[in-house]
Amino acid sequence: MTLVSYGGKAYRFDPGALCLELLTTGGPGEFARYEVLHEPSDLARWVDRSRLSPGLELSITQLELERTRAVRDALFLLTADRAHGRPPSPRDLAAVNAAAAEPPLAARIEPDGTRAWAPGATGTQLLSTVARDAVDLFTGPHADRIRECGSHNCYLLFVDTSRPGRRRWCAMEHCGNLNKVRAHRARSSPSGV
Repeated sequence: MTLVSYGGKAYRFDPGALCLELLTTGGPGEFARYEVLHEPSDLARWVDRSRLSPGLELSITQLELERTRAVRDALFLLTADRAHGRPPSPRDLAAVNAAAAEPPLAARIEPDGTRAWAPGATGTQLLSTVARDAVDLFTGPHADRIRECGSHNCYLLFVDTSRPGRRRWCAMEHCGNLNKVRAHRARSSPSGV
């Protein structure tokens, strides 16, 4: 997905999982200032930018949007806890598990062999699909590779799917390069600053 830095520069960010893509829409506490899900149409726009196959037509209510934000916030906290080796909050686990227990989006095969979505999709089914992705991530082989960007002022969360498992930055072209430049300047400066 494409994000935009404070300076207005677009960069590519791959969080590695559908559930972690949702975390770029805002979050709890201090991250609420980044909230972009104000209306049901905002959630539909996020779906269009996500890794879900194109063509998903959703009917989203205001209540489903509010529940999506609540589960997203719980997922944000669970992911940050996992990235920092902290135990998960039972309340946050319960929120994600309750969403995952709902029926998910239904895929189907079109006559031409392409993948499509069954009609009548709802915000509840979307949230269930995202929550099930989180269950798969947190219980799967990459659970120990959930990371937070290594930059001192970036809190983007991702799963490191690289072969060596040493990804440190949300995006090399964004935080990675900034930190390389900062380190180079520190080494080159006579005062080390």
